[in-house]
Amino acid sequence: MPKIEQQILELLAKPEYKPVKAVPLAKLLKVPKKNLPAFREALDALVESGAVFATRNGLLRATPPHGFVTGVIKKAAGGFGFLIQHAETAQFKEDIYIAPKNLGNALTGDEAIVKLLKGKGRDGDRVRGRVEQILQRATNAFVGTYFESGGRSYVQVDGTNFSDPIFVGDPGAKGAQPDDKIVFEMVRFPSHFRQGEGVITEVLGARGAPGVDTAAVIHEYGLPDAFPEEVLEEARIQAQQFDESELGDRVDLTGETIVTIDPKTARDFDDAISLSRSDDGHWHLGVHIADVSHFVQPGTRLDQEAQQRSTSVYLPDRVLPMIPEVISNSLASLQQGKVRFTKSAMIEFSPEGMPIHVELKNTAIKVVRRFAYEQVLPIIFHPEENKSRAPARVRDLLARMYELAMLLRARRFARGALELSMPETKIVLGKDGEVIGAKSVEHDASHQIIEEFMLAANIAVADKLAEKGIAFLRRVHDAPDEAKLKSFGEFVTSLGFELKQYQSKSHVQDLLNSVRDQPLMRAVNYALLRSMKQAVYSPDELGHYALSEENYCHFTSPIRRYPDLTIHRIVDRLIKGDKRHEDALELVALGQHCSFNERRAEQAERELIKVKLLTYLSDQIGLEFDAVITGVQKFGFFCQGLELPAEGLVHISTLAEDFYDYEQESHRIVGRRSGQEYRLGGTVRVVVTHVDVDRRELNFRVLATTTNSSATKNSSAKKKQSKKRQPPTQSSKPSAKKAGKQPRKKSNKKKAAASREKAKRKKKAKKQMTAPKKGAHKKRSSAGGKPSKRRRNKRGGA
Repeated sequence: MPKIEQQILELLAKPEYKPVKAVPLAKLLKVPKKNLPAFREALDALVESGAVFATRNGLLRATPPHGFVTGVIKKAAGGFGFLIQHAETAQFKEDIYIAPKNLGNALTGDEAIVKLLKGKGRDGDRVRGRVEQILQRATNAFVGTYFESGGRSYVQVDGTNFSDPIFVGDPGAKGAQPDDKIVFEMVRFPSHFRQGEGVITEVLGARGAPGVDTAAVIHEYGLPDAFPEEVLEEARIQAQQFDESELGDRVDLTGETIVTIDPKTARDFDDAISLSRSDDGHWHLGVHIADVSHFVQPGTRLDQEAQQRSTSVYLPDRVLPMIPEVISNSLASLQQGKVRFTKSAMIEFSPEGMPIHVELKNTAIKVVRRFAYEQVLPIIFHPEENKSRAPARVRDLLARMYELAMLLRARRFARGALELSMPETKIVLGKDGEVIGAKSVEHDASHQIIEEFMLAANIAVADKLAEKGIAFLRRVHDAPDEAKLKSFGEFVTSLGFELKQYQSKSHVQDLLNSVRDQPLMRAVNYALLRSMKQAVYSPDELGHYALSEENYCHFTSPIRRYPDLTIHRIVDRLIKGDKRHEDALELVALGQHCSFNERRAEQAERELIKVKLLTYLSDQIGLEFDAVITGVQKFGFFCQGLELPAEGLVHISTLAEDFYDYEQESHRIVGRRSGQEYRLGGTVRVVVTHVDVDRRELNFRVLATTTNSSATKNSSAKKKQSKKRQPPTQSSKPSAKKAGKQPRKKSNKKKAAASREKAKRKKKAKKQMTAPKKGAHKKRSSAGGKPSKRRRNKRGGA
């Protein structure tokens, strides 16, 4: 082994070693500048061999010895948990099950070392483990409700991670009053042997007061809020120095007809479109993206803060921007009538929509018209009736955009791209951030126009960088596991659909098209979603499964996504002939960091929506509405309202008196006697029975099953008949009565024994049927193939 590799391993093995990234590691080893390339090469070799792995934040650790596995904890509401292994060191395809007694005080998101356990447990053949060491806590800061008891102060932590209150010192610390929401730092995590202890760091305000729920979720997820003063000062300096008349070597496109199309409420505009058609029928598309890299230079405090945040966070009642508003909402925003600096992807297409040529340029543009989505289609479909709404050149541009976008869309699906149909409902808030209603979010042709052009630009840029052999941060979506696809195929077959080749994306998309707007549309789409992996950022050439592309990156939203900003910097070097390349190891760490923060932002958004909906429903006990089943478990099923997107649990104990069997492969539970089934994607009528805002719990009771396909009914009938013929407790041996013999009377002893056995069976069945309710809500993350929400869809955010 080379000397430098040995030195790296020896340092990582030292007990006092605290994980660091590649650059600080080189400093710890005192590597001379001239030897840095050799150090990088040695470190890459160790990572590739599995001797060293990088955590989700790019911190370097030695791979644990045989019999131990590292990963991230995901704790379930039932008290047990799983270890999601690091991809670099994964030993098993499935997550490692950790029983409650072996979980210690590990929480969701904690990075841990788990010891593999031998033998079988009650969970059968599942790989089992025990938490040996917490490597890195997901957070030490928590939010809860303050109260006092016996002259001491406590906090009941929000959610279900901690069942017992945490002691937080003397009463009234930081001015806290009973029933206040407070933030505290955990000094000592609770365990089976000792009480937890914390210290109050901030009082957010009275529980239920306007804005307190948002502040609580921001602190709960550790989201960055206010910018440090030095970052704001750098942004102000950029604003003072910006001169839109100094174009330098930029291509002047300020005389072109260029438009933006965004949501009505958008404040930052990071993409604009131009499109012409030459005499030979070729299309000439210009996708012009705000040049944030002009204002945010590498190594500055602005850049460091943007990288640390890595994404803007879109909460229901506010936005936490990645870059200060003086840049994101002003200097870089492509506002109508303003000269703005852009990076432009100029793409030439054949008359049939096939890409022929791509040029990347530094440009300056001036948007002639800003449109909201709702304004576009009336002008396209009824141009004469809408002459007053836009000049002729703009109306012609919109018509061309629609024609080309539909061509690109058809070609994309012909190549095998997938599109799931997942209707979205958005909550409507009042002036104090309270829920006052909900509305459906339309994704019509106006959205599809922008989506297709953003996807085309992202693909064109990724192809260009790959062609040049340049390493870059890709947006990758790995193919699903074969077993999960097969399970999906079996599931849709059980619904009565035919899927001959579940491995074929074109066959899968044909299936999705056939069920669109049908009663079982949600069932099929939810099942496919659960079979897919998540899309992530990585320099690895894994391709994008859902888009059916070999090369894909995010180029179109640098105002709100840091990976896009890194692509802009690479494009800038390419345009200027700078041959410097990105460090592969740093790209891996950056990809993990950005992927983690993206998931965190999505989880925080979902959690705050949930809190607001629970607050609204807390005085709506008895409210009835239709809901779609979003998840099925042994203990019942989760469902989400169709008109009001609140998700809650229907516990199995609340269903009609029957024994229910859980069928994991078909995502359903089925009554043994009645044949009644509750299947993923099915629709039910429910009533609200229980709400606990602080514990984030919502419970429903089923009033009626509102939709069922004939295939589902037939399946239920067959199941019912089968159960009647062969009851679970019946022996396969014919009874004496059926054999033509009179059964003999049982003796008293036999009667007593039979009675005890019957009671025993009844008790066991009841126990199986009524699993514990406590904290039954589980957090589920969306797979990579799920269509992005409105703002992500618009930006090619697959």
